Amino acid sequence: MSAFRFPPGFLFGAATSAYQVEGAWNEDGKGESIWDRLVHQHPDVINDQSSGDVACNSYHLYQEDIKILKDVGFHFYRFSLSWPRILPTGHANVVNEAGIHYYNNLINGLIANGIQPVVTMFHWDLPQPLQDLGGWTNPLLANYFEDYARVLFTNFGDRVKWWYTFNEPKSIALGYGMPLGFAPNIPTHGHGEYLVMHTVLLSHARAYRLYEREFKETQKGKMSIVALCNWIEPKTYSEEEEAAAERARQMHNGWILHPIYSTAGDYPPVMKEWVAKKSREKGYLRSRLPSFTKEEVEMVRGAWDFLAVNHYTTFFTYQGKEGVSIVPDCDVCMTQDDNYPVAASFWLQVVPWGLRKALNWIAKEYDSPPIMVAENGFSDHGGLNDTARIDFFINYLRELLKAIHDDHCHVIGYTVWSLMDNFEWISGYTDNFGLYHVDFNDPNRKRTAKKSARVFSEIIRSNEIPAEFLVNKSSL
Repeated sequence: MSAFRFPPGFLFGAATSAYQVEGAWNEDGKGESIWDRLVHQHPDVINDQSSGDVACNSYHLYQEDIKILKDVGFHFYRFSLSWPRILPTGHANVVNEAGIHYYNNLINGLIANGIQPVVTMFHWDLPQPLQDLGGWTNPLLANYFEDYARVLFTNFGDRVKWWYTFNEPKSIALGYGMPLGFAPNIPTHGHGEYLVMHTVLLSHARAYRLYEREFKETQKGKMSIVALCNWIEPKTYSEEEEAAAERARQMHNGWILHPIYSTAGDYPPVMKEWVAKKSREKGYLRSRLPSFTKEEVEMVRGAWDFLAVNHYTTFFTYQGKEGVSIVPDCDVCMTQDDNYPVAASFWLQVVPWGLRKALNWIAKEYDSPPIMVAENGFSDHGGLNDTARIDFFINYLRELLKAIHDDHCHVIGYTVWSLMDNFEWISGYTDNFGLYHVDFNDPNRKRTAKKSARVFSEIIRSNEIPAEFLVNKSSL
């Protein structure tokens, strides 16, 4: 097989999320989410003081979305369901039939056009009434998430065969950690992150075990959590710095993956040891990292059918307490390397070989599970001739193919972030990730293909990186 050809049956898709594209924030019975509350009460936390009130208007223009997916030739569409659009109060005793109807139309339209729906249950837009109960710091949310999952499986599971429970649990935790502007923007650094992750992991397991117990035999779907797995590389090479970088990998990526995908379950041992030590040093009577019961360890461990990862960049690290830390209590700080270009998003440094290293680390740590790259993408400030985005994709896909062909990583698919420009959280509409330009000044939100959309269409059609795109595209 050519080094630039993808394996037979390899899947290509594009992704969005509900709050970022749907709009219709208060239409047809939809409830308020934590992002609705944040952008309305504190617009100053968004770079351009914008909101997702209308966004790409996909609630009304979903047929346009299906058309552009088909035009490119994508095999699947990864989108998220808005919990408050389906359950306006967050609880399963009040189901919004208009929300069910909308997603049924979207799912049926995708399938009619030969596109598989890949559904994310939760992509950050928690119903505000559940936040009023403490949000993800409240362990009872695991009950409410299981109830929500039952509604989803009952209404959509006959057609949806690919499920993601949570997108990027660490990003969810950021909303309760450092004051970065992520909803609900409650900075409880060193406490909130650990409580949130604990509830999210238990919620994921509860949903997985519910599906396994009551739905999987008839619906025959697959399920994963989506972990953000950027690579972590020591800035200087020594035994000590490599050990610190590995500690950061375990406390950053293993925080989510080790309880689910390792043979032992539970949090990574180094994380339990380190947080306990740092807690003692700060005068706490117990570790701030919650503990799983033996029964919970068993419930969470093995709650997977494949492994979905988002990957964007590589962080270069050094030991220290001053600077931007990867996670609380890690004593590892992150920086960038001036040898690599940076996208429009300040955090997104273009380091293609980091994807290969991340995939190999996952394969080694967790015995080579099937991996779906659930997000990978590049931001700019607009323009249809997006050559920098094309260079990004070609170089990252080359490293992906090295991981498949040379390293024998079991990668089953790749997902572009994003199908179209959208509301990019605290960046508003200033950073653009789309293969399609969206005119946010046009009431009709016209979608226009960028050059990168045409390039991806050719990659999917040929199932390889065509030679014309490899000229002068040496891996960075």
